[in-house]
Amino acid sequence: MADASLQQITQLLRRAGDGDPDAYAELLPSVFSELRLRAARSLARERSGHTLQATALVHDAWLKLVDQRSVTWKDRSHFYAMAATCIRRLLLDHARRRQAKKRRGLRCAFPAGEIASEPTTNPDELLDLDQALRRLEEYDARKARAVEMRYFGGMENREIAVALDVSVGTVGRDLRLARAWLQSELTKDERGESDT
Repeated sequence: MADASLQQITQLLRRAGDGDPDAYAELLPSVFSELRLRAARSLARERSGHTLQATALVHDAWLKLVDQRSVTWKDRSHFYAMAATCIRRLLLDHARRRQAKKRRGLRCAFPAGEIASEPTTNPDELLDLDQALRRLEEYDARKARAVEMRYFGGMENREIAVALDVSVGTVGRDLRLARAWLQSELTKDERGESDT
């Protein structure tokens, strides 16, 4: 990058720090490609198949950077250091959300759209599910029994319908409602909430 460009970036940062609203608009084209390159490098160190893309990461980081009204930008290095911090935080937030989804999915052990036919082998997950099923049984015994038959018995909806003396459609609705209820209970348990 030419010295003139480096000085121009520093001047724009100082103007932005002084409250000039046009400075950020002028700054973005000057720093975008560098920010994108840095974001791409950060993403290259992440797992393959990462769902974030460098351009989206830069846009999110940019929004956080321009929201820093109290920052007095010293120079472009200070700006890029803050950008690195923003990118790191965004990647960490993304990873935490992903882990939370993964934990919720594992703890409730129900794949999207259907209650699993094979029980979990993780003892903690199984205990959590059992406690949640006991609570569901107090609330609605038929739904708990339907889950038990599907999850632990691997029974099909028509078999469950016969066993419970209800229609196949009722079993489907019961399983969908039970799944939502159990997921809510299991995530509530993860957050440490209780009904008492």
